[in-house]
This record gives sequence, structure tokens and C-alpha cells, in this order.
Amino acid sequence: MTFQEYLTSKKIDGPAFQAAEPVLYQEWNSLFDEMSPASFTSQKLYLINPVRRKYQLKVQPAETPKPVVATKPIMKPKPKMN
Repeated sequence: MTFQEYLTSKKIDGPAFQAAEPVLYQEWNSLFDEMSPASFTSQKLYLINPVRRKYQLKVQPAETPKPVVATKPIMKPKPKMN
């Protein structure tokens, strides 16, 4: 996983983040290359959310398909046998 893919998975706009804060972006990029994504997330847990709020990734909402409504079969009453 690359750093850009990681930022996308965290819903952060990578190019906007890089343009606005190049020093922090480069620092995080070099740290990310040295460790696993889970370790990076653990280390930067409280710093990722403020960055995410500043540089939100614009995602086009996908068309949601109409839900298929399953109809129950009509149950006929059974005659009682005495």
C-alpha cells in the first residue's frame, strides 16, 4: 500500500494535503514507508482526524439501487380436523 492509497482509505485528499502542508506530508510519507499501515495509524491516531477534517476527500455519491422487496407467500388457513 502506498501513502497516497492510505490517505484515500482514510478519506483524506492527498494532493490538497501535500499542497497545503508539504513539510508534514513529507514527514508522514517517510514515516509511512518505514512502518506498516497499522503501526502508522496507531502512532498518528489523534493527528489523522484533524487532517481529515481539513482535507476531506470529495467522493461522488454512488447511485443506490432500489431495494428489492420480497413478498411473503399468502398463507391459507388449514382446516381443523376433530
